[in-house]
Amino acid sequence: MRDLISNRIRSLGFTLPEPMRLPPDLVLPFQFCKVSGNRVLLSGHLPLEQDGTIWPIKGKVGDSVSIEDAFKAAQQTTLAMLSTLERELGSLDRISQWLKVFGMVNTAPGFTDTARVVNGCSELLIQIFGSEIGSHTRSAVGFAEIPFGCPIEIEAELEIHP
Repeated sequence: MRDLISNRIRSLGFTLPEPMRLPPDLVLPFQFCKVSGNRVLLSGHLPLEQDGTIWPIKGKVGDSVSIEDAFKAAQQTTLAMLSTLERELGSLDRISQWLKVFGMVNTAPGFTDTARVVNGCSELLIQIFGSEIGSHTRSAVGFAEIPFGCPIEIEAELEIHP
């Protein structure tokens, strides 16, 4: 593969984080990425720092977390998803179509602007992959809590070339 997507990520000023560093006492009995034929399902991902640690801004959007910080958290979550995909697929150039993004936002009571937060993911996917491959269906919903107090968790479904 030619690594066109990896080069585009770098040219946009982003780098993919290391795999998520879990607390030593936590065991997750599932896969972060499941490939079945040409379909790929991504489990919920959280925003990560470059070294794989959980992103430091925590809390509820609309209270202790601004929409701008939550938007950045959605971008960081997208980069974490891409990091998982690159390890699993060998190259992000194998991605032929993003199908579905499901964004779960840790919201304060009454916060209803979840779409603007999850745009951090959607806009970045389209920026990286172009509208033909990066466009997708989407849900952006508010949740009472997200693991580790993160402002967002995102899962996705996509298709790949063989």
